[in-house]
Amino acid sequence: MPIEIKMPALSPTMEEGTLAKWLVKEGDTVSSGDILAEIETDKATMEFETIDEGVVTKLLVAEGTDGVKVGTVIAVIAAEGEDASAPASAPTPKAEAPKQDATPQAAPTPEPAEKGYGANPVTDPKPAALAASGSSDRVKASPLARRLAEQQGVDLGALKGSGPNGRIVKADLDGKAAAPAAQPASAPAEALKAAPAAAPAVAPEGIPAETTKLSNMRKTIARRLTESKQTVPHIYLTVDINLDALLKLRGQLNDGLASRGIKLSVNDLLIKAQAVALMEVPACNVMFGGDTLTSFKRADISVAVSIPGGLITPIIAGADTKPVSLIATEMKDLAERARDGKLQPHEYQGGTASLSNMGMFGIKQFEAVINPPQAMILAIGAGEKRPYVVNDSLQIATIMSATGSFDHRAIDGADGAKFMAAFKRLVEAPLGMLA
Repeated sequence: MPIEIKMPALSPTMEEGTLAKWLVKEGDTVSSGDILAEIETDKATMEFETIDEGVVTKLLVAEGTDGVKVGTVIAVIAAEGEDASAPASAPTPKAEAPKQDATPQAAPTPEPAEKGYGANPVTDPKPAALAASGSSDRVKASPLARRLAEQQGVDLGALKGSGPNGRIVKADLDGKAAAPAAQPASAPAEALKAAPAAAPAVAPEGIPAETTKLSNMRKTIARRLTESKQTVPHIYLTVDINLDALLKLRGQLNDGLASRGIKLSVNDLLIKAQAVALMEVPACNVMFGGDTLTSFKRADISVAVSIPGGLITPIIAGADTKPVSLIATEMKDLAERARDGKLQPHEYQGGTASLSNMGMFGIKQFEAVINPPQAMILAIGAGEKRPYVVNDSLQIATIMSATGSFDHRAIDGADGAKFMAAFKRLVEAPLGMLA
C-alpha cells in the first residue's frame, strides 16, 4: 500500500512551512534516513528525512510552495515492486466543524522550552479569539486565520474564504487590516492598546526599487519584536567595563588550549560571565507569566547569531557550570550549523536569558529588544581604547559598554543594577568566574 508523506512539524510552534527544495525526484528509490526535501520553517531551513523505504511515485507539492500546512500530503512512496498508482493531486483537507463554544479559555503559562528569539517564536499565549462580529463563530476559518483576524481587528464574517469548502485561511487575511475603532473619551486606557496592523506600504513612484516576499523567518522576527516592544515594559541599564584583564586572561588560556585546537573568543568569556552573574542575582534569571513568575535554577544563555535572512539564538545550556573551553567548542559548532540551517529545535528553543554582541561590527553601545518570555537580554558593544580612571589615575584602557534590557514587570531596577554590577565585576576580575 502506498505511503503518504506528510508535511512534518519541525518545531512545536510550526503550523505551516515552505517546501523550499526537493532533493529527490519521481522514480527515485529511497531508504530510511535519506533526505527528501529542504523545508523552511519560521526559524530555519531544515532537512526532512524519510523513515520509510520504497520508490517515490509522486511529488504532490511543487518546490517553492509556501504556506503548506502541517499534515498536508506532499509525496507518495510505494514499496519496490508494488503496483500502486499515486493520487493525481493532494487530498483535500476535511473542513473543520464550526466551534459551538466561542468563549476564549484561559491559556497556560508557556513552558521555558517554547522560548525563542525572532526566528525562535513561542507558542502564542492566547487562543485564537473570534472577531468582533457575532457571526464569526459560524465562519469556517483556520486557527491561524482566526488569530490574525484578532490581531488585525478584521471581521471574519466579512471575508470570503479561498480554502477548502470556503474556509478562510491566512492568505485571505493579507492586507485586510481593519481601521481602528474610535476611542471613547471616557476610557483613555483603551488608547494604550496596540493599533491594528497597518496596510502594506507602497513604494513611491519613480524610485528604482525591488520588492521581495518576506521569508517565514523574517515574518516571525517582525511579529515577535513588535509584540515585545508593545507589551513588555523595557528598562535599560548601561555600564562601562574595563576589558584589559579579561583580554590578558584570554591570551593565557588560548596559549594553553592551542594544543587541543580550541580558541576562546571574548564572546565565550562574556557568555560565562553572564551565566555566573545570573546565578549571583537570581532575581534576573526569571520568566514572566502573567500572574506567575518562574525562577530558573540554572543559566541557559541564548546567543544571537546572524544568519542569511534573519537571526537565530542557539543555546548554551548550563553555561554557569560549563568550563569556557566547552562553551567555546559548543558555540563554534552551534554557530556554524545555525548558518547552515542545520540546528535541531532543542538547540534553539529555550534559554533563560539572551546575549547579543555587536562589538565585531564596531557598534559602541545599543539596546537590545527582550526575547519574551525571557525577562532580560544583554547587549554588548565594541571594546575600544578610551581614557579611563584606573587606580585613581587617568589612563588608556580597553573599555566596553554593556547594556542590559530588563522586563520591568518581572525585574526591579535595583535587581537589574545588581546584575550589571556583578557582570562588570566578573569581567574585570575574570578569574572569579572560572573558580
